[in-house]
Amino acid sequence: MKLQITAKQKAFLQAQAEEVLFGGAAGGGKSYGQLVDALLFALKYQGSKQLILRRTYPELEKSIIRTSLELFPEAVARYNATSHVWTFVNRSIVEFGNCDAEKDVYKYQSAEYDVLRFDELTHFTSSMYLYLMSRVRGTNGYPKQVKSTTNPGGIGHAWVKERFIHPAPPGEVFWVQDADGGKHSRVFLPSLVDDNVFLMRADPEYKKRLKNLSENDQRALLYGDWDLDEGAYFDEFQQDVHVIAPRKLPGNDRRYMSLDYGLDMLACYWYSMDAMGYVTVYRELYQPGLIIDEAARAILHAMPPGEMQRICSIFAPADLWNRRQETGKSVAARFADMGIYLDKVNGRREAGWYEVKRYLRPQTDEFGDTRPKLQIFHTCRNLIRCLPAVQHDTKRPNDVALEPHELTHAPDALRYFCDGLPLPAAPDPPEKEEYSYELEIDAFNNFTGL
Repeated sequence: MKLQITAKQKAFLQAQAEEVLFGGAAGGGKSYGQLVDALLFALKYQGSKQLILRRTYPELEKSIIRTSLELFPEAVARYNATSHVWTFVNRSIVEFGNCDAEKDVYKYQSAEYDVLRFDELTHFTSSMYLYLMSRVRGTNGYPKQVKSTTNPGGIGHAWVKERFIHPAPPGEVFWVQDADGGKHSRVFLPSLVDDNVFLMRADPEYKKRLKNLSENDQRALLYGDWDLDEGAYFDEFQQDVHVIAPRKLPGNDRRYMSLDYGLDMLACYWYSMDAMGYVTVYRELYQPGLIIDEAARAILHAMPPGEMQRICSIFAPADLWNRRQETGKSVAARFADMGIYLDKVNGRREAGWYEVKRYLRPQTDEFGDTRPKLQIFHTCRNLIRCLPAVQHDTKRPNDVALEPHELTHAPDALRYFCDGLPLPAAPDPPEKEEYSYELEIDAFNNFTGL
């Protein structure tokens, strides 16, 4: 069998970065390149293990599994349709897997792979990707990589763009700092339909069919445009408008807080509101795995001494007033025991989201300056990450989608603040004029003509 590959597919096969993203447009040969790479790796490294992932098995069956049955020679590998595994004569395996819900990552908790391959990476959430990356391990000395293909768009569009597209020009390997102080490499390799000479030769009408799509779909599938915001709920959000460097807050402002709490995440934010109703989000606490007392202590620890006395209200959802079976106390009551007094908001989702949109929309003030009612210090990284990433609910288009759940904590906390109808700071009192007998006498003389 003779393999034929494009120049862009060859670059993908030769890429040595620990994380590789390939694609950008439909028809660029992404899946074929992924399978050729998996085949060559399996044959080269005896006993190696690879995993190819999509969100669901039907998606795998309709695409990459079907292609693998045509591509992988029967002389070197056998496919088990029950276990979804190719087993090679040299004991290497290529496994197909799915990860539809966040909890599905734990199906691979004890697994080890040399290469992890995501097909359509933007269909996955960031938390899925990061957890599954940890399954790339082993002591066999083989290269360890995560190699992904995708088009723009989908629930993971924002985090994939931030991870691969923003940091460096296409084709340039860049290095990122790890939490343990080490470094690892990433690269984005774009491929458009015109780069796939074999497809263009076999089906020259394919490009014309792509041009019949909607403008947004053309941007994603024909041009591989990563600047689209397909399905984004907060299309008002602009990084250069809403994100600002930390600055001194006004001394006569009103201070507020809001929080979204669960064992999976505590998302807490601090706000400064001036006399004209302009709001600055100036602090973020974003931490998972905290029981109630730990969450309360984390909030208190995040503030300098005396700041709690300046807080006018701490807005929180109504479910924090539900009594917990194990203690008989609500989260709100336990927080109050520790000196954090919450204010309940009604939690109207759609009305609350409209309030967030109103705060994000730029407005012109009485002095002719145009800016949004809400801006965010760049230190509030998770709010900045999640706000442009949440999408419309497909069944309730006026609501924010509940999935991926990891993106909803920070926007929910912001919604509680906006839905709480916070009051602006009191305006500064007018300066008093000093009483002057001379002014009174001048006024009297002008009136009488004396």
